[in-house]
Amino acid sequence: MSASGGSRAVLAALAANVGIAVIKFVAFLITGATSMLAEAVHSVADSGNQGLLLLGGKRSRRAATPEHPFGFGRDRYVYGFLVALVLFTVGGLFALYEGIQKIRHPHPLDSALVAVGVLVVAIVLEALSFRTAIAESRGLKGDAGWVEFIRRAKVPELPVVLLEDFAALIGLALALLGVGLSTLFDQPVWDGIGSVCIGLLLISVAVVLIVETKSLLLGESASPAAIARIEQALVGPGVDRVIHQRTLHLGPDEVLLAAKLAMSPDSSLAEVAEAIDAAEARVRAVEPTTRVIYLEPDIDRATGSGRPEADSGRPETGSGRPETASGRPETGSGRPETGSGRPEAVDAG
Repeated sequence: MSASGGSRAVLAALAANVGIAVIKFVAFLITGATSMLAEAVHSVADSGNQGLLLLGGKRSRRAATPEHPFGFGRDRYVYGFLVALVLFTVGGLFALYEGIQKIRHPHPLDSALVAVGVLVVAIVLEALSFRTAIAESRGLKGDAGWVEFIRRAKVPELPVVLLEDFAALIGLALALLGVGLSTLFDQPVWDGIGSVCIGLLLISVAVVLIVETKSLLLGESASPAAIARIEQALVGPGVDRVIHQRTLHLGPDEVLLAAKLAMSPDSSLAEVAEAIDAAEARVRAVEPTTRVIYLEPDIDRATGSGRPEADSGRPETGSGRPETASGRPETGSGRPETGSGRPEAVDAG
């Protein structure tokens, strides 16, 4: 749902921005308003950004390779980061430069009514794109607020489109205000002030996107609600408790899970394998995005010795020796690394 919803929002924004950019450039040629030029460049930058988001979505669907065994899901984060940089440089800095130049060297506007008409049409088109982005985001947002959704969303396209469209609407209002004040008071400097405000707005939005997308690139865990569901699903027949677990988003729709499970010391190898297979099935049932799972069985020494595992002075693996020293695979289950008794490619899908 996140991939398709993100694509619909991006396509709607792309169609709106291409049309708006053409209209704004024509209006700039007629009126000479720098705020109109700043908004036209902003729309061109937004159109390029939507193209980058679509390209990132396509490249992220490439099959895994031996060099990239976990696939290319993070390509969507990479292109989201590039979008933020483009918005900062092409959109924000250019608008700031044009505004400063207009303040230093003001010149009167031509055909202000044309500029106003174009801005009103652009506001309508941008509002339609913004409405599409909001509608596509509601299913993922749930009960969270919009600020929390933008900060916590693992799908980069929707926060990017939401912030871009929001900034575009505010920027259009600023451009309209600048043109209106310039015409009303016969002071072209207001047009330059409007461009400066648009530049500062775009730079602020770009910084937010850079910070949030950087966090995704570094690697974020699953949401707290998803982690709770996974931990609850891991416990079942043959699994007494979860000693610890780690999750990592390999992409917006794919999560890696690594966990150490406390099991009875009396369990046979076949019983351990069966319990791990069942735990994997339960996790995938409650959290389908958890596609890559590594489970390590261990004896629950916390209950057996009356002291927590952390106080045992052992490495995190809980084996008291290097993991490879036992002559068994790294998972410690006597089975392939996925801990499922089947090849890793099957387990990860």
